[in-house]
Amino acid sequence: MADLDNTDYEAYEQDIKLLVDTLRKCFNAEKARYNIVGHQNSLFIEIEGLDDLTADEISEVAEPVLDELDMDFDQISLLPLNKKK
Repeated sequence: MADLDNTDYEAYEQDIKLLVDTLRKCFNAEKARYNIVGHQNSLFIEIEGLDDLTADEISEVAEPVLDELDMDFDQISLLPLNKKK
């Protein structure tokens, strides 16, 4: 596999930010953030207000977006955004 150059990495980051922003808008949330755990090839997306929804409601909103996703993560998890104190 070829090494990523800066342009590739910036495009990768932009794709993730677009995904997070799209999901944030789908859930009518003001805030969202993400964390990548590279050694697990996992993406964790925290979205404000998810703690008020059931797993089925979250899946219903998120699945159409995630089904269109062309990213190589082993796992993508949606979590409620915890407020930092």
